[in-house]
Amino acid sequence: MADAELEQLRKARLEQLKAQQGAGAGGGQQGQMSQADRQKQQEEMRQAMMDRILAPEAMDRLNRIRLVNGERATEVENRLLALSQMGRLSAKVTEAQLKDMLATLSEMKGSEKIVVSRRKGWDDDDDLDNL
Repeated sequence: MADAELEQLRKARLEQLKAQQGAGAGGGQQGQMSQADRQKQQEEMRQAMMDRILAPEAMDRLNRIRLVNGERATEVENRLLALSQMGRLSAKVTEAQLKDMLATLSEMKGSEKIVVSRRKGWDDDDDLDNL
């Protein structure tokens, strides 16, 4: 099943490259329209692959993540697509597996810490006298 999907993606990409070569000679607004069409087609193919990879609950969670942090959702999608292309996904990814992947990504980043720095040198003991 994954081989058929890869072959389908290869054919679509080959058609896109042929269309780019043909549109390169035309140029102008028509070239921009075809580029927008190609981007739309690529996004539709990506969405179709994600529908095949993710269970419905996991897709809902990923869409909610996209509302809050689009970069993180794209990162997760890229990782899932890579795993799928390597043949490491045997079944649809569940919500629990998606949570585990998100936790792993959060641990890998590690830079999402909040640091509070306070000014030093101020004596706030006077505020306690008013109580």
